[in-house]
Amino acid sequence: MKKYDSFIIGTGQASGTLVGGLIELGQSFAVAEGGTVGGTCANFGCTPTKALVASAKAIHTARATGDQYGFDLSGDVQTDFQRVMARMNEIRGAAGLKTYIEDNGDFYPEYAQFEDEHRVRVGDEIIEAERIYINTGARARQLNLPGIEAIDVLDNKKVLELTELPEHLIIMGGSYIGMEFGQMFRRFGSQVTILERGGQLMSREDEDVAEIAQQVFAEEGIDVKLNTDVKQAGKSSSGGVIITYEQDGQQKTVEGSHLLVAVGRVPNADRLNLEAVGVETDDRGYIQVDNHLQTNIANIYALGDVNGEGAFTHTSVNDGEIILNNLNGGDRGVSDRIMTYGMFIDPPLGRVGFNEKQALESDRRLKMATMPMSDIARAREKGETDGIVKVLVDDDTDEFCGATVFGTSGDEVVNMFTVAMYSGVPCYTFSNAVFIHPTVSELMPYVIRNLEPLNY
Repeated sequence: MKKYDSFIIGTGQASGTLVGGLIELGQSFAVAEGGTVGGTCANFGCTPTKALVASAKAIHTARATGDQYGFDLSGDVQTDFQRVMARMNEIRGAAGLKTYIEDNGDFYPEYAQFEDEHRVRVGDEIIEAERIYINTGARARQLNLPGIEAIDVLDNKKVLELTELPEHLIIMGGSYIGMEFGQMFRRFGSQVTILERGGQLMSREDEDVAEIAQQVFAEEGIDVKLNTDVKQAGKSSSGGVIITYEQDGQQKTVEGSHLLVAVGRVPNADRLNLEAVGVETDDRGYIQVDNHLQTNIANIYALGDVNGEGAFTHTSVNDGEIILNNLNGGDRGVSDRIMTYGMFIDPPLGRVGFNEKQALESDRRLKMATMPMSDIARAREKGETDGIVKVLVDDDTDEFCGATVFGTSGDEVVNMFTVAMYSGVPCYTFSNAVFIHPTVSELMPYVIRNLEPLNY
């Protein structure tokens, strides 16, 4: 039986961070991965999808906005879908991580299951470790709709395997995955219909932000249907798909060539044989952890999407940093983390801390300031004026407690508020900073001039 100081199950982004730290500590370690090395981000998430977003934006700029920028193309701009997908495939993947692990520890290309709190089975081998780290990520939620078994349903993995551009892509779900794929495939030339169960797109965002996004999508020809309760799916007479749904008390149908289901994620904790060791999960299947990512079993930890403490690459990496900090005698915890994320539609959305919806539910005395992107010179110069900036400030401390930057460069600009929140910089000190002109960032100090009481 092989023995290690540490054993890591899964190779998502937290594992790369953790491996580097274990090497520095001189620990013996091994990693098991029965799927694709690098996890969702490098293979089926951030890296490939943002490559596709970039292609879609370039095509859209050439096709739809050339006149605005002063150039004319002869005829319509055609998408070479095979070349688009080839570019994506050149960029994605994490082959270097496997080599890095093998050069410094042991790598097992198998799924792992628990035997007891210190032992796991990997293939035909039993391996023992002082500490075991679970980093198995999450997968697309599947739907059990009547008739859906007759369709080759796409998810965030399968959609990246397409070799032909869908004629009409129907998407169930109006959040991150549905929004990003919906816009990119529309820009590639597909007809796109989005079916969203709720009353607005991007359900966790403010209503006015969602309305701007829906208007942008409408202008690009994306058909968004809200308040839809999908009842049935099946093959259409033409060999495509037909979806039956209820909306406003009426039963309706929509036909398309492909169906993408993007209605959430479920944790990959169900194949680990957690029952053998007694690791606790919640009612959604996420592994329960404390502030230092420790499970109810003292030597077992859970990192990344599988623990339900964040669903992003940056939170997974931060999980790895928390573990390493504690191994080195520190006391960093999940509670230190300020939630921040982006949605990479065009224009992109950046969020940190509270939005207006959450602020109104808070018992803190908060102020809010807003500014339309159309008031920002850099946005006008770029010809990208859709969007809004919303900033939340605590009235008692003058510290930022949240920001939404929805507009050109919003996914980058929001990080300046993240830094301010971590450092506790008062908003009026922040407003004294001198930023480069002309940029979107330079207007952020001026947003603060519009602060008004929000919830008192």
